Amino acid sequence: MANPTLDQLRKHIDALDEKIQALLNERASCAQQVAEAKRSEDPDTVFYRPEREAEVLRMVRERNNGPLSDDEVARLFREIMSACLALEQPLTIAYLGPEGTYTQEAALKHFGHSVQLKPLAAIDEIFREVEAGSADFGVVPVENSIEGAINHTLDMFIRSPLKICGDVELRIHHQLITNSESLAAVKSVHAHQQALAQCREWLDANLPGVERVAVSSNGEAARQASEDSAIAAIASDAAAETYGLDTLASNIEDDPNNTTRFLVVGDQSVGSSGNDKTTLMVTVQNEAGALYSLLEPVSRHGVSMTKIESRPSRMSKWDYVFFVDVEGHRDDESVAAALKELETRASMLKVLGSYPKCEL
Repeated sequence: MANPTLDQLRKHIDALDEKIQALLNERASCAQQVAEAKRSEDPDTVFYRPEREAEVLRMVRERNNGPLSDDEVARLFREIMSACLALEQPLTIAYLGPEGTYTQEAALKHFGHSVQLKPLAAIDEIFREVEAGSADFGVVPVENSIEGAINHTLDMFIRSPLKICGDVELRIHHQLITNSESLAAVKSVHAHQQALAQCREWLDANLPGVERVAVSSNGEAARQASEDSAIAAIASDAAAETYGLDTLASNIEDDPNNTTRFLVVGDQSVGSSGNDKTTLMVTVQNEAGALYSLLEPVSRHGVSMTKIESRPSRMSKWDYVFFVDVEGHRDDESVAAALKELETRASMLKVLGSYPKCEL
């Protein structure tokens, strides 16, 4: 219509909303039919398929013509898939709590809001909860772009049978939240040790001499700040809202590109999505050229290695485990060939998981 009036535009939006609502319910009904078809074929079927969700989100991005951004449209479809999956089988997701942590934010970013969240106090508790079947998946931090690897998470894979089913990247913006009326009233700053390190320069400049207390999570720091007005916490906007705290200073991280990567852990293998990565855990003999011998087949088969990290194996002195990320799925021809050769050279090779690359 040419030069529509405001009233006409509103009526048009109402009509579009009605169509969208009908289509959403039609999609949900179709998801329920999918669930019944899966159950009839296999009573122990797996409903959550990360590779299928990644494929859907990739198609959403490819066909998007705006004016909404690709990220915004993908986020909306993530929530639609989350709500539809909850009709098939509600998921329970364990994460590093309490409420208001960045790990909770990462869990919601990956799974959407139609899941049951289960906050736990420590990373090892998350692994145990998923291993015991009390949670379908767990979300744990694994590395930060400034401070590096989260060693506790890497160490858990040495003894855990769980697989990596996905990863999430989250841009971290730290806020100083408190019930204190001013910076002068703050007697101590509480946060996870990584957050304290990521805000070191700001704290040196703005709160010199104020005690810094490392706690188990930024959510726990926010909870403590809610009980004592002399405490300020470094945490997220979500934590401030959860615990009713005011923000004294925003975006106090020293690096504006501060990003944390999280892993989704579970007990299921993930199929190929067409844009995947594979994480390996490898040990080699402590001898000259051992690491080169280990990595040479990866290069020769044209597989791109994107990360390598070492950790003490805890089995013998000066014995190390290597965590390696490569591009591609373990079933891809080139990756499979490299892994087959690696098995003959490594003392131990364990594929921790092949899973879709994080695109959101």
